[in-house]
Amino acid sequence: MKDRIDTYIKKDKRAIYLVIIALVIIAFGAVPFYMDVDTSFTVYYLFICFIYIVLAQGWNLVAGYTGQISLGTHAFFALGAYTTAILWINDITKTWYYFDPLVMILSGIVPAIFAIIIGIPLLSRLRGDYFSFGTLAAAEVLRVLILRGGDFTKGAGGIRLPGSFFESMLIYYWVSLLLALLATAAVYYVTRSRIGLALKALREDEMSAASHGIPILQYKVLAFAIGSFLMGIVGSLYAYYLFMVQPGGVMNLNWMFLPILICVLGGNGTILGPIIGSFIIAALFSYADIYVGQVHPMVSGVIIVLVMKFMPTGIMGLKERISPRR
Repeated sequence: MKDRIDTYIKKDKRAIYLVIIALVIIAFGAVPFYMDVDTSFTVYYLFICFIYIVLAQGWNLVAGYTGQISLGTHAFFALGAYTTAILWINDITKTWYYFDPLVMILSGIVPAIFAIIIGIPLLSRLRGDYFSFGTLAAAEVLRVLILRGGDFTKGAGGIRLPGSFFESMLIYYWVSLLLALLATAAVYYVTRSRIGLALKALREDEMSAASHGIPILQYKVLAFAIGSFLMGIVGSLYAYYLFMVQPGGVMNLNWMFLPILICVLGGNGTILGPIIGSFIIAALFSYADIYVGQVHPMVSGVIIVLVMKFMPTGIMGLKERISPRR
């Protein structure tokens, strides 16, 4: 009898969650119908939030669920942007390039391949901080290659895309919302599958996971590649948004710190954590740009220190910290 009651309660909770998720998606989807997408700051803010969500979910899969903290996010983001720019300018795929789905998918595949190439030697040899610095070193090597890429990458000047295609922010809003939903859904289903169980086992105890027959390197590289794919796709979206891809913009270290800050604030190893963190950080940075200008990097540093000191498990971890006290 008790088991039946627990089953019914779980089903009711699941139904409530699904209804809430559907209402939230409908609310975000309805925004362009009652706001001017080209003049509203709210639409621009939501666009930035959706970009942050995709980026943070990719990092969260690697660090939050697998326990491998990567400092090379900006490299995968930049690879996605440069792949879009190079395919477009050189007419490689012979397809429609402005928000071309094929180009965006390829812009995710290239960073995923790069993640596999550097991930196999790094993940097989390095752990913890050593792996983190290894990814940072790989990102810096990529930066040098881009700067010395000659006509292929246009060096420090970057690649300018034809901005005449821009007509409205509406398509950017829709695509960013779709990518945020797909990235969140992908991470959710991966972490709820057998792969997710293996990743969590690796995060808790690699030796124990290996003793139970889990191929450690295979799952680590898989998570690394999936996360890099998401980062590359959002880099492609950012290239379409700026119509200018250069090292100073897409390889800025902010793209490395942002997903870390978002996940630490919202909560590592959770689905909602990166979403909550993205909305908060996007709001803080947007107002910081307005009121304190170039000082806002100091604000982000202070936030990281305060969060790590008083909320080490993030906002999603407050429930577990409060419940035992009750």
